[in-house]
Amino acid sequence: MPKPKFKPSPEVLSGDTADIYFVRTIDILRKENLNPVATMEVFSSRAGILCGIEEVKALLAEVLPEGNREVWALDESETMSAREVVLRITAPYQSYGVYETAVVGILAHGSGWATAARECVDAAGGIPLISFGARHVYPSVAGVMDYAAVVGGCVSCSSIAGARLAGVEASGTMPHALIIVVGDTVKATMLFDKHMPPEVPRVSLVDTFRDEAEESLRVAEALREKLQSVRLDTPSERGGVTAELVREVRARLDQAGFKHVGIFVSGGIDPERITYFLERGAPVDGFGVGSYISGARPIDFTADLHEIEGKPIAKRGRIPGITPNPRLKRVL
Repeated sequence: MPKPKFKPSPEVLSGDTADIYFVRTIDILRKENLNPVATMEVFSSRAGILCGIEEVKALLAEVLPEGNREVWALDESETMSAREVVLRITAPYQSYGVYETAVVGILAHGSGWATAARECVDAAGGIPLISFGARHVYPSVAGVMDYAAVVGGCVSCSSIAGARLAGVEASGTMPHALIIVVGDTVKATMLFDKHMPPEVPRVSLVDTFRDEAEESLRVAEALREKLQSVRLDTPSERGGVTAELVREVRARLDQAGFKHVGIFVSGGIDPERITYFLERGAPVDGFGVGSYISGARPIDFTADLHEIEGKPIAKRGRIPGITPNPRLKRVL
């Protein structure tokens, strides 16, 4: 995937998002004219997929002095083990000390989301996944969440902001709202086909008013070769999407000559549900995953100073000096 273009927000650059003790520390050091070259290392609390390092690099590129900086890191989307150093910064401490909060926070959430996505991708065994989690997070983080999902292996995401960061086309079918407002699934699908550009896949939601198999046949007969897929999103009040339902829809579409129409499943999808469908032989062609990714537990990261002016140092319990990690690459 292409490298995203992140730009640090004014709130981050100003220090407003920092723990206040870092702001106070920098204030003290400035007043005392203390600004040693310091090396800080960042490591993860548990194994997972690293995500957020591109955004961190964008922040560091803006705040570190060009002639006096050295940054080493793992790449975006690389696997990391517990307590592995994923980032090492060497620069005058005043240039980056206030941004420790932002650095570890960016990595914590990004890596948590990407790791959850990878768990789903691994469970799916090659069946494509789309991130549908934007509705479950605060709007200002929807883009980076969806970006992290793509880093973790989703082929696309529903939010425009996330797709732009990830360098993919935003993906989505149609909401129940369109069908309910129009009043009929086939009519809504025909209007979608009428007004959407030809490059937008024709995927019809088929669980709004009638039986899913019946609706699938109705929209297939209306759009014929234009219809790419049908989406099953049956609510829990009606038992949710089952492997038996997927098999029935597939069989009825095939019998009617619509073997080209895929079946996309969403609604409460997680690795366990994906495994359920696969173990029962349900012919699913794609999954939409929402809150399992968006609600993933962040991976805690810790930042420690390990050298001051080239002298090894560390707090008790940590080993002074640079922590060797041959996987790190110089990025700044």
